Amino acid sequence: MSAKTVVNQPKPFITTTYSNKWTSGICDCFEDLPQCCLACWCLPCFTCKTSHEAGECVCLPLLDAYGLIPPMTLSLRVSVRQRYGIEVSLGKGDMSGDCVYATFCNICSWCQMAREIKRRSHTLTVINAQPTMMASQPMIVTSQPGVAVSQPMVSSISTQGVLTSRIM
Repeated sequence: MSAKTVVNQPKPFITTTYSNKWTSGICDCFEDLPQCCLACWCLPCFTCKTSHEAGECVCLPLLDAYGLIPPMTLSLRVSVRQRYGIEVSLGKGDMSGDCVYATFCNICSWCQMAREIKRRSHTLTVINAQPTMMASQPMIVTSQPGVAVSQPMVSSISTQGVLTSRIM
């Protein structure tokens, strides 16, 4: 009689810890000091960079200079909030809070949006090996443990699969 041993690998479990709230407050600019400094020293450069990171036109924020309420700051803030499912922070279900932040806390609002985009747009790569048969004992199945890394990896071994998912 030959021994039959089967070793099963647990399936990877991926969960996100983000809620429907901003990950940082409007006045938490010092959580990312380099971005805060860039926003204070060169706001047009910072807004264009943040707009690009949000997937919008780079020059779009430059249109804010022509109005009492900055329309591009307001629209990008609403867009970021809706993209990540963030609830409104002021008001009763409308964008009045976004309007207040865009008008009276403009630089802090841009810093908050940049921090949110940076925190929520990283890529997670999971590498998981498929079960293989050992040649020395015909009915033994083994597998390698999965590895979670933050950089994409490519393997030439045909028994490994690469799963890349974007957490949003």
